[in-house]
Amino acid sequence: MTLPFVEHFNARLPDVPVAVRITSLQDAQVFMRRWVIRDKDRALKALLRRMERINSSQTASTALRDFKSALMARGLFPGDGAQ
Repeated sequence: MTLPFVEHFNARLPDVPVAVRITSLQDAQVFMRRWVIRDKDRALKALLRRMERINSSQTASTALRDFKSALMARGLFPGDGAQ
């Protein structure tokens, strides 16, 4: 499932200087898997489980909004500018 163009965004993993471009739900899921492996945070694991069980566009948009919120809360959402 590809997100509309306006929904694309950049995200960073902790201690990795280069941002990753998230262009689809699958990109977000792969990013979350790697993030959970690195951080072992229970809240992130719960979000990953929700993202893996997405079955509608409504749950997808909610999960992606929560994904962005988690990135922002940890200072890993550099915005749309390339870094």
